[in-house]
Amino acid sequence: MEGNSTSLEPILAFLAKYLTTIETNFNKVPGSAVILRYVRSSHQNDPGRTLLELILFAFAIRTLLQSRTRADRNGKNFIQFSDKEVDELVDEWTPEPLGQPLTPTEQADLGAVPIVAGPNGPKPKLIATGKTAINLASYNFAGLSGNEHIKQKAVETLRKYGLGSCGPPGFYGTLDVHMELERDIADFLGTEAAILYSQGFSTIPSVIPAFCKRGDIIVADRGVNFAIQKGIQISRSTVRWFDHNDLKSLDDVLESVERERKKRRGPLTRRFIITEGIFEKDGAMVDLPKLIELKYKHKYRLILDESISFGSVGRTGRGLTEVYNVSAEKVDMLIGSVANGLCSSGGFCAGSQIVVDHQRINGPSFVFSASMPALLAVSASEGINILRTTPSIFEALQENVRAARAVLDKVDCISIPSHPASPIIHIYLRAPGAPQTGSINSNFLTPNSARHHHHPLHPSNPTSISPRDAPKFDVEGEERILQEAVEDCLAQGVMVTRAKRVRGQEMVEARPSIRLAITAALTRKETEKAVGIVKASLVKVVGRRR
Repeated sequence: MEGNSTSLEPILAFLAKYLTTIETNFNKVPGSAVILRYVRSSHQNDPGRTLLELILFAFAIRTLLQSRTRADRNGKNFIQFSDKEVDELVDEWTPEPLGQPLTPTEQADLGAVPIVAGPNGPKPKLIATGKTAINLASYNFAGLSGNEHIKQKAVETLRKYGLGSCGPPGFYGTLDVHMELERDIADFLGTEAAILYSQGFSTIPSVIPAFCKRGDIIVADRGVNFAIQKGIQISRSTVRWFDHNDLKSLDDVLESVERERKKRRGPLTRRFIITEGIFEKDGAMVDLPKLIELKYKHKYRLILDESISFGSVGRTGRGLTEVYNVSAEKVDMLIGSVANGLCSSGGFCAGSQIVVDHQRINGPSFVFSASMPALLAVSASEGINILRTTPSIFEALQENVRAARAVLDKVDCISIPSHPASPIIHIYLRAPGAPQTGSINSNFLTPNSARHHHHPLHPSNPTSISPRDAPKFDVEGEERILQEAVEDCLAQGVMVTRAKRVRGQEMVEARPSIRLAITAALTRKETEKAVGIVKASLVKVVGRRR
């Protein structure tokens, strides 16, 4: 036994010296002390983890050292095909489709879309009939679509700059006309600065994750649009939901969030309220002064999406801040659509200089998407100039909205959830005997005209986007009836549309509706005539179904 230990002494001495040399050389490597401290603490807390990490390290070394391919270089195991066999295999191969085939419903919807000859506008020409139709389907609130002055400026810009910018704004895609439009938007709204996005839909899904991160708190309206839902999902923040357009519910949820934080002694994090000015899903309008009051009371930042209200309400189209005479600086991030409000393209976020500068390096769509064509930026700037100098546009728009509501509010078979001043009017089917809960006859442009619903005995769960007493409806059945009405209107020369949804992807399925987009480009008589046709079609189709 002693002889064996004696014979092992040189080997052990060599191993000890070798390990000492390795340790000495390892200690000379920068950062080695940090690695040693990590290994020691990790082994002390969880010895099994050390073994697992050693196995993974060995596996990684083996993977790096092994051959990248195990192919038989001699080719003796390959099957040899003749040219004829190769041609036969190629002829038999059928590639997989890039997309799923359209369902019969999708094919029918696509086939029912009218094709317009020439430019779109308040009275486009239809290819199917060769006649003009009154357009209540397109967002053309201020009637800027087809404006000859804007068209001429766009042509001049096209000849000067060409078509595309060919790059993201942060690299070589920013032109002087983009910077001028940002200044025009900020000056028009009364904010320090504004940032321009090239796609309207991707604006708020970029703004939200630029500021809201994991661990932050978002309190959002249950009725927000699909783009906001995507932004909230991307942010990975903790989300709490309040009942649709119910600011008493918002107050309750904000208080519950604070109670929850104090109960678990959590740290203060960034907190945001996210809602819309005029909701895209139903045309309801938020009470902005009350919303700002709650924001200051609970110390939250406010992200307000005015994609519908910008360029459509207010004396000069500045949106809800002008309607309620509230300074735009009280809204931390004010999002708007250049495509909807100015009939151009893209979107914007207005706010403080710090808010805007932060997005220039953190807004995904701003960083990675090519900037909008110069001609569209110039068109938007010219649109803002027209809104500034022609307030009569919005007087005519509101007159048309009142005329449309006067016709529709008398129809028993429908319900209208939209605010009386909203330029988009959603029409729901109403069950026989059900009250017209959507009709509102209060003052058009006062904070009191924003609806509030609260059920203190049965509050909804703020962790779930689904309300407690969610309305039940037959999506397919109602869509069929509404589509019949849409097609009947088109046959009589009025273009309307169902509100299109991405079924199965939204957090909460929106109720089917016909969406009317009122425009100032039509006279009051033309509006009354067109909406009268919509009314007659609805009464006829619903009466036939029942």
